[in-house]
Amino acid sequence: MAILPSLLTAFARRVKANFVKKTHVTDAIQAQFLRDLLLVQRDTELGKQYKVAQIKTIDQFRAQVPILPYSSYEPLTERIAQGESNILTPDRVVYLTLTSGSTGKKKLIPTTRRSQNIVRQATLTSIGFLSEALARQNRQFGKLLVTNSVQKWGRTAGNIDYGPSSAGVLRMDKRLYRQFFAHPYETLQLGDSLARHYVCLLFALREPTMRGMIANFPMLILRTCNYLERYAEDLIQDLEKGTIAPWLEIEPEIRNQLEKMAIASPKRATQLHEILHSQGRLTPKLAWQNLSFVATARGGTSDFYFQRFPTYFEDTPIFGAVYSSAEGIFSIYPDVNQDGSILAIESCFFEFIPEDQWEAEHPNTLLATEVRVGDRYRILITNYSGFYRYDIGDVVEVVGFYNTAPLIVFLHRRGGFVSSTTEKTTEFHATQVMQALQQEFSLPLEDFCITLSENDFPARYLVNIELSQSYKLDDPQAFLRCFDYKLKEVNTHYEISRKDTIPAPQLQILAPGSFATIRQRQLQKGIPDSQLKFPHISEDRNFLMGLSVEKKIDL
Repeated sequence: MAILPSLLTAFARRVKANFVKKTHVTDAIQAQFLRDLLLVQRDTELGKQYKVAQIKTIDQFRAQVPILPYSSYEPLTERIAQGESNILTPDRVVYLTLTSGSTGKKKLIPTTRRSQNIVRQATLTSIGFLSEALARQNRQFGKLLVTNSVQKWGRTAGNIDYGPSSAGVLRMDKRLYRQFFAHPYETLQLGDSLARHYVCLLFALREPTMRGMIANFPMLILRTCNYLERYAEDLIQDLEKGTIAPWLEIEPEIRNQLEKMAIASPKRATQLHEILHSQGRLTPKLAWQNLSFVATARGGTSDFYFQRFPTYFEDTPIFGAVYSSAEGIFSIYPDVNQDGSILAIESCFFEFIPEDQWEAEHPNTLLATEVRVGDRYRILITNYSGFYRYDIGDVVEVVGFYNTAPLIVFLHRRGGFVSSTTEKTTEFHATQVMQALQQEFSLPLEDFCITLSENDFPARYLVNIELSQSYKLDDPQAFLRCFDYKLKEVNTHYEISRKDTIPAPQLQILAPGSFATIRQRQLQKGIPDSQLKFPHISEDRNFLMGLSVEKKIDL
């Protein structure tokens, strides 16, 4: 039976209010979370190994259990995949999340009903915050456009389904999430990415009052916008006739299901055709004039892509929802157009490694209320997937507090940098610079990637850019000089090394479609399209191999 979105929203606001109360007593909530978790996990294989049943205090926990990377868990998750039980968690593992592998080796993360309940709780808290934020702006929460696949990838030898995180979440909580979709749940079952996006757009276009769009990353939102523009005529024609384009690669059984649901909407098709004719294009804001929000990841490299959002969304608010990974929920956003998010104190037990401890063999950690505004930390999680003091490698900055819970912003993954000598330029550095250059030169970029030259020692920085369609860079040398200057500003170690050892950078303007080719290569490696993260720095000298360079510019 369908549940009215308004009832779900009201429930979400109550969940959010309960979460807010708990942020007044962060220490107590975190301590209780750890006690409860250790009680549950005490008789698992890993729990017995670290004698967690004997642990009474947080200090004892930190002294008794080491900080562990994924490599320490990998043999255990492989055994879970083979069907062994009570290894990391006493609960039955109902799904194994396969991480994207776009920033490193793929990992298997156990999901249980208990850990999934925590994800649901965080999602409802997020919806509660969003609905209230929209109400303050006289906007409404409502039906959403979502294009993530719900296909499972297969079953392990131990008879456990596995696949991407978003597919697992949407499958296990199908009854909840389908209430919010502006299109049938069946549209997400399509295997072909283009077909899935097209059909989701087609059904969503029937809903003129659709309120939101959601995707894991801003780049994926822009891809959906591109599909809407590119296939506008086809979509309107299908909408008018109640058909689904025959050239789409759709599994016959699913096509049959969807064609039965595809009702002709000639009046709506006429409205959209008039918009397309008068404006020369179809954007989300033109198609859905009541669009209230876009939900996607904030922090890290997101701002680079957000500079192109006004073209498609005008002043529509951007909401971060939750900052999470396959391994856990880290924080929840309390408002729209805000980068700081509240530590998800009900989702994991958190510790923070200060920057001056990153190279220590046994680093000292801080608790949630001990961190300082303006400082950067590596974040550790202990949760119901069975991970203790797990070092995911994410670097966050504390930007404030929400009551007694810290507000954090994701910066970058530790270890992700390029170095000609020892300067360690991170993706965060690179994105800050390229974001500033887009503004200064009024030049939207399709994308960029900083790599290193192959035949220079020390290597020079190669600034690889692809210009957005119909844009031209009139003074490429000024652009390159400005890149060099701004990188010195944000990375002191680069500035020091440029004075002596690092040669001047080179600008490479790539042919149109270059980064689409790179993304296609990533998809061919098995990275799910809903989890595609594009690296903006790479020490892999072959990362851009085979792409056509239209122009090279030296200082």
